[in-house]
Amino acid sequence: MKRDDVIVIGAGISGLATAWWLERHGLAVRVLEAGPRAGGTIGSTRDSGFLVEAGPNSTLDSTPLLAELMSGIGLADERMAASSAARNRYVVRNGRPIPLPLTPAAFLTTELFSWRAKLALAREPFVAAAPADAEESVAQFVRRRLGAEFLDFAVDPFVSGVYAGDPETLSLRAAFPRLHALEQRYGSLIRGQIVGARERARNAEKSKQSAPMFSFRNGMQTLTDALAARLGSLTPGAEAIGIEAHGARGFTVAATAATGESRFEASALVVATPAYVAAQLVAPFAPAAAAALEAVPYPPVAVCACAYSRAAVEHPLDGFGVLIPRRERRAVLGTIFSSTLFPNRAPAGSVLLTTFVGGARNPQRALQGDKAIAATVQAELSGLLGAHGAAQWVRVTCWPRAIPQYTLGHLQRMAQVARAEHDRPGLFFCANYRGGIAVGDCVKSAAAVAGRVVQALGQ
Repeated sequence: MKRDDVIVIGAGISGLATAWWLERHGLAVRVLEAGPRAGGTIGSTRDSGFLVEAGPNSTLDSTPLLAELMSGIGLADERMAASSAARNRYVVRNGRPIPLPLTPAAFLTTELFSWRAKLALAREPFVAAAPADAEESVAQFVRRRLGAEFLDFAVDPFVSGVYAGDPETLSLRAAFPRLHALEQRYGSLIRGQIVGARERARNAEKSKQSAPMFSFRNGMQTLTDALAARLGSLTPGAEAIGIEAHGARGFTVAATAATGESRFEASALVVATPAYVAAQLVAPFAPAAAAALEAVPYPPVAVCACAYSRAAVEHPLDGFGVLIPRRERRAVLGTIFSSTLFPNRAPAGSVLLTTFVGGARNPQRALQGDKAIAATVQAELSGLLGAHGAAQWVRVTCWPRAIPQYTLGHLQRMAQVARAEHDRPGLFFCANYRGGIAVGDCVKSAAAVAGRVVQALGQ
């Protein structure tokens, strides 16, 4: 049996990027992927002239590691910046999409927030910071510093758009660590934005509020396909079903495929699967970590792409999309104006709208079946955007366990994962339940984990 330096289980963006960084250090890496292709939830499909994304529609250029990765796999010229026409973001209030204000003048005149909420913002610099070790939900933090109206019409829809999550249950320190750090360092979000501007300008890392958005000419799958093509040993359709840890002698992974069961050995192991899969794999030798991983919630999300003729939609679609607060009691979380966001996503005279259903807010809606989801989404697009008649076509993708939720207690759960890594030399975990859920976060985490593996193996 050939022994590799490292086995990576899982070929989503986290596993692929980790394997790529490791191979750059000269290590022999074997990647096992249970599914028929690499990429995880990232998937791009051309259909009738439309480019449909089953998962992430874009990413943010929040770390220089992304540019290094894309240059290394030959994708620098494939990158496509988001259109300037997508600058606006709409939030629904009283059934009507209203642009989120992007300037102080727009904030003063917007209908999205009442004058009471606007005036209350002046107190934010004088609100005392919470104790550094206190764990607050995102909702508790926002109510304390900014008030209930900002929670309802700014933060709640944003959290639903990013995490498909509930601000009442998400941990601020885990899900939005920069907000926690701003309060702790500067005592105020407003003061932190002003005083910290020069410091952030010197930092190559960009905040997610200022980082430019991009994708690729043929969609986000371009990234994962290019990574997969450059790896020395990637085996799709090979599901890891068991791990034996041998202490200083490394690990043996049993995997099953159409050809039967195989066993692979390596000095180090990176588990880059969703938390609930990782929990089953490591339970025999890391039960505390397994229990922590099993406790990470993954609510279901359905992604519904609808194609319309441009003339059939009244809204100007002059923005990134529209987000919907919980208190509006709509059946969807929000819609991305996909054909505005990037060119070549729809034929001339047509538009592509990508709508998200379910999440922590209303998980059952994501599980009601493609036909019901399609009908629900078209009814909502009619009421919110003035989309007349039936869509030209509809494509529904349902993720029964979609986005990991960094709920209260998440950091303590991740401490158990870190302890398993400490107690089992050569074992590492890398996935979007740890270090951030965005593509850029996953690439950054992958580079860090790869560095730790290299150090552990003495390379």
